[in-house]
Parts: sequence; structure tokens; C-alpha cells
Amino acid sequence: MSIEQLNSDYGITGQLKFVEGKGGFPFIEIENTMARALISVYGGHVLSFQPINEPEDLIFTSEKAYYQEGKAIRGGIPLCWPWFGDDPEDLGRSSHGFARNRFWTVLGTELTSEKATKVKLGLVDTTETRKIWSQAFNLTMEISVGDTLTLELITSNTGEQAFSITQAFHTYFKIGDINQVKVLGLEDTTYLDKVENYQEKSQRGVVTIAGEVDRIYTNVPKELVIDDASFGRRIRITSDGNKTAVVWNPWAKISAKMADLADEDYTKFICVETVNAAKDTVEILPSSEYRLLANYKIERS
Repeated sequence: MSIEQLNSDYGITGQLKFVEGKGGFPFIEIENTMARALISVYGGHVLSFQPINEPEDLIFTSEKAYYQEGKAIRGGIPLCWPWFGDDPEDLGRSSHGFARNRFWTVLGTELTSEKATKVKLGLVDTTETRKIWSQAFNLTMEISVGDTLTLELITSNTGEQAFSITQAFHTYFKIGDINQVKVLGLEDTTYLDKVENYQEKSQRGVVTIAGEVDRIYTNVPKELVIDDASFGRRIRITSDGNKTAVVWNPWAKISAKMADLADEDYTKFICVETVNAAKDTVEILPSSEYRLLANYKIERS
């Protein structure tokens, strides 16, 4: 569908419009009384969210990110689905599944009673996806842009057999300085340390970052907070539908090896991800659905 047709069918005068973005991808630009946002239809991928009165974006997106079909966009909020991490069946399929590497369909846009602008995107199984993953599905992504940002990913099983998934909002949060960041709410929880061959460890005190971190936290609370002292703000993450969370930062050595990150970018973001991972797998029966939700709110003292 052309940009002109998307605007004709789904544009909202003065608030939402479709534009040709980087790589020729269709982008959705939102600017309402509460916030500005940018969404790529490729990947169902939020690239930016900035409340009107905030000086900094909530989201980090790499200036060196690829905007190329078949590749994931570095930064923003990539969707990991129908698996998180490595191919669970070791068949050589791409890490984090295929939802982030496909064009989604625009299903609708609307203004809500909460003064938010909502976008609904969809992805369904095709001959191509069934060669990668044999299941029949209908995936819906609802993105609400207001004074907060809300994401809801709805997986519907449209086939005749149950299937299991893992999934994630792989959110890159923009921060002022990684050395001054703390993640609150994970104290006294257990995590799997992927940097050290999935060793099970206990979190003592708040999470701070002083090197490469890649951890799957289990049995996490519904609210986590990123304390970003450099920007003088806190980011409150409220989630539902998950029992696990991932904290990730590649640090200097890995960041320098990544072609779609600048060498110093690791100092500018932290990923605190709302996930179903490890033993937190989700089984979805035929004609049933499952919802994963995350809300992000910037707070100042």
C-alpha cells in the first residue's frame, strides 16, 4: 500500500501521518498534545517516543542502524517473536525469530479517551513464515502514544494444534551515562548470567552496569524502574503477561565490533526487556490468544 493510500485510509489530521522513512520503509509520525513518536511499519518497530515536555527521547535508536529488508533495526523496540534468543530447535534460524524482520499490515488508527493516539499493526502466517515456523498465527501489535507509551502484543493461535512461544519487547532506553544508571526492583531475585554460560546467580542490591551484562531475571515484579541520574529522570516500566525480564548492555568490546553501533553507543543505552524467556514459555491452545503488555512512563522528582 502506498504512503498516499495509508494516509487516506489511516491518517489522522494534525496527529498522525505516514511518511517514507529511511530505507524507503513506511514510517508513522505521531504528534499529539502529549508526545511525539515514530514507528516503522517494518518490524512493528517503535523508533522514538518523547513526551512534549521532556528534553530527551525515551528510546535509543542507533544512527548506524540498518534499514534494510531482512535485517533488524538496531535500537528502538525490536519485537522478539516467536522465540527469544537463539533458535530453540537449533535449526540455524535467526536469533529472536522473524517478526522484527517483516513488514506488518496497518490494521487501524484511532484517538482514545485518554488523549492518546493508538496504532494497530498485524502480522499473519504466510507460506514464507511457515517454512521458518510451521504454526498458523495472527499477531497484533497495539501501540498507544500519550503521556506514556503502551505496547500490547497479542498472539492468536489460528491453527489446530497448540504451540509454545517465547517473546520480548527488546527495548533500548536512552540514558545519559551508563555509569550512573541503576535498575530498581530486581533486588533479591535470581538470574541466569548469559555472559557466564547461564550460571544461576542471585541479585544483591540494585542493578548497576560496569561491564558486559546479559541476564535473564526470573520471577520479576510487575514494576521496574530505571534510575537515570545523568538525565535527572526515572523510567517506570509496568508489565503484564511476563515472569521474566532481561537486562542487557554489550559494553565497549562488543559494541566496537557491531557495525550498526558506534563505538561509544554502549554508554548511551540500557536494555531492560519485558520478556517470556528461559522457563517462562507460553503455551497457546487453538483458538486462544496471549497478551504481553508493557507501559513506559518518565518520572521526575
